[in-house]
Amino acid sequence: MSRSIVRQSKFRHVFGQTVKAEQGYDDIRVSKVTWDSSFCAVNPKFLAVIVESSGGGAFLVLPLSKSGRVDKNYPLVNGHSGPVLDIDWCPHDDNILASCSEDTTAMVWQIPDHSLTRPLSDPVVVLEGHSKRVGILTWHPTARNILLTAGSDNLIIVWNVGTGEPLITMDDHPDLIYSISWNRNGSLFCTTCKDRRLRVCDPRKRDVVAERLAPHEGIRPMRAIFTKDGNIFTTGFTRMSQRELGLWDPTNFEEPIALLELDTSNGVMLPYYDADASMVYLCGKGDSSIRYFEITDEPPYVHYLSTFSSKEPQRGMGFMPKRGVDVTKCEIARLFKLLDKKCEPITMTVPRKSDLFQDDLYPDTAGPEPAMEPEEWLNGRDEDPILVSMRGGYVPPKSREFKVSKKNVLESRPTTRRSVSTMETNNLPLPSLFWFISPSCSLSLTYFSSLFFLCPKFSDPHHCLYSFLLPFFLLFFLRPSSLSCLGGCWRSCRI
Repeated sequence: MSRSIVRQSKFRHVFGQTVKAEQGYDDIRVSKVTWDSSFCAVNPKFLAVIVESSGGGAFLVLPLSKSGRVDKNYPLVNGHSGPVLDIDWCPHDDNILASCSEDTTAMVWQIPDHSLTRPLSDPVVVLEGHSKRVGILTWHPTARNILLTAGSDNLIIVWNVGTGEPLITMDDHPDLIYSISWNRNGSLFCTTCKDRRLRVCDPRKRDVVAERLAPHEGIRPMRAIFTKDGNIFTTGFTRMSQRELGLWDPTNFEEPIALLELDTSNGVMLPYYDADASMVYLCGKGDSSIRYFEITDEPPYVHYLSTFSSKEPQRGMGFMPKRGVDVTKCEIARLFKLLDKKCEPITMTVPRKSDLFQDDLYPDTAGPEPAMEPEEWLNGRDEDPILVSMRGGYVPPKSREFKVSKKNVLESRPTTRRSVSTMETNNLPLPSLFWFISPSCSLSLTYFSSLFFLCPKFSDPHHCLYSFLLPFFLLFFLRPSSLSCLGGCWRSCRI
């Protein structure tokens, strides 16, 4: 007699659930730009969504507690001159957000703890180094102030946003870059490209250390992310346009660890990885479902768990860091689903009867403290993230001032027009001084100039003082009755 053996897993019964309507975010004009980005970023304090905006690019930043209907006049972050393509919260400061745009720049913003009361248009630092639109950015997982950007000029630039300077530039990609993902300690990152290659790059050596041609045989865009144990999880398409996922060992790209066909759909699969639970959530653009899988060391290595389905298709998705989940409800993940005009939070929960803290569900997770400084990472040091306990929940710290110390600031700034100050007018000729005071004083200026150059007794102190003060009097009390005194003044100077 045969018995079916069911794989034992504490995440086998994870289920998704949409929060109540009043806990969602309504009346959000989600961007309609054609770019395969998530359009959404979230952390334990804020929700950020790229929105439609006239006259440039903008995104909306809301405190998580400000749910419900969003006022149409709610202030936006609108410093870009072109549509915003990607946004990402800093893992080491919940008030720092980076954005990139079609205007070829990336910007770093400091968001105040309270709600915005007026539009925010002054970034902390502007990163200018790309010649075409910048479509991808991602923060280093363990080093402070390290940000990576990738543009349509096929360049990858690693920045120190603390100084606003590029540290590393790589031009190893011959075509458009689709995705970039750091590994756990930030020593490597993997990329997918339009040339159908999966690459593993060492930024400090400025070198591609491994690559694989066509991990998925289809020509549509691929995505790749590093897992906790150093493998690479990919999503793509088969030659017959079926969506497919794969798991690869970067030290041996010859054969995949696992390769699994999913369905036939055109939407690009965006993977979100939970390192603590070794789970991957797949969200397809245009889909109305979220699939989730568990990655283990046992065959078939990638185990399908379940699917969360809803009625409306998703335009984008945000994934909450583990620090932001509710440990009292056994919530292991929270996703923010973008629809046409709203954002719906979705909670992923493990059913447990006990109200006590579940140690097996919540191992220590990556905290907000960076493990090293930019100079240490650049000199070759590698550190895993500094872990914090989830027992008792996570309380976000208050905002800290983000300081940027640029070198040669005066030389790097563009020349701007300056208004003439009071001190600068001391070096101007006297007739020019009157033109700066008021355009309406031309009569007084003409009269004063005639006194200065034509009056034969101008060298006399009494006549000089009298002739000097009269134009100021006429400047402020100029009227038809005052004009009659001009001839008398001239005659008195001739006597």
